[in-house]
Amino acid sequence: MEILEYINWNPIHKFNIWKGITIHIYSLMFIISFILGWYIMQYIYQNDNINCKYLDPLLRYTFFGTLIGARLGQVFFYDLSYFSSHWIEAILPIKENYHQSLFGIIKGYEFVGYRGLSSHGAALGILFSNFLYKKLVLKEKSFIWLCDRICIVIAISSMFIRIGNFFNSEIIGKPCKFPWAVKFLQMDKEYGKMIPRHPTQLYESIVYLITFITLWVIYRKTKRFNNGLTSGIFFIFVWFSRFLIEFLKEPQGNEFINFYHLNTGQCLSIPLFCLGIFLFIFSIFKEYSI
Repeated sequence: MEILEYINWNPIHKFNIWKGITIHIYSLMFIISFILGWYIMQYIYQNDNINCKYLDPLLRYTFFGTLIGARLGQVFFYDLSYFSSHWIEAILPIKENYHQSLFGIIKGYEFVGYRGLSSHGAALGILFSNFLYKKLVLKEKSFIWLCDRICIVIAISSMFIRIGNFFNSEIIGKPCKFPWAVKFLQMDKEYGKMIPRHPTQLYESIVYLITFITLWVIYRKTKRFNNGLTSGIFFIFVWFSRFLIEFLKEPQGNEFINFYHLNTGQCLSIPLFCLGIFLFIFSIFKEYSI
């Protein structure tokens, strides 16, 4: 009897809601992450005696910071050569398409959603937008106080985003022969023959889930919730794992940042990992100084 050596992955990308209205699974994961994040932050604000009237502005600032930062990160870090000649696609969630008509080939646009998003750009966008939120809305707390709590939400949200990438058969891994290798049947043809590959999206989603559980336990069990502790652990876990998993990924887009055989994702992860080390050490010294 033939043994199945890999997983055939041929999912649907979207499903119909009502009368031709569809939603992409990636977009659904994005929505779930924000809804779940809102409830987690509601619990945190109530637990820390913060008025929940500040939650709606936090959602807006974080949503736009994530979307704008992630999109700009994709444009400038990964696909600048493409978007420089397709600038409207960098701004709007559409993609050029061409179809035959009685008058010849006509150029048009198709709504595809913001599928090209950079996690490094999202990280920078969230930091900037939450800095503005702290300055303009939640003035009574420090920026690091906010980061220590919002990173808990970002960890679980990132897990859902990577699951969305898995459904889209994007950010795929390099070929491998492990029993859990996945053959992405809807994969882009740019990588050639469809063969079993590392499910790197799932690798990252598992790391993000572990990170969320770790941060949540620290928040709930630590008597003295140090300034910078959870932020430091978040940056260390997420960006060190990202650095390692990048070795198993195929190149994304037109990467132009390369240094000593390190790709764009790895080069961008190093400073964020170093930031995590700094925050972690800072939180320890602050603990002993109190």
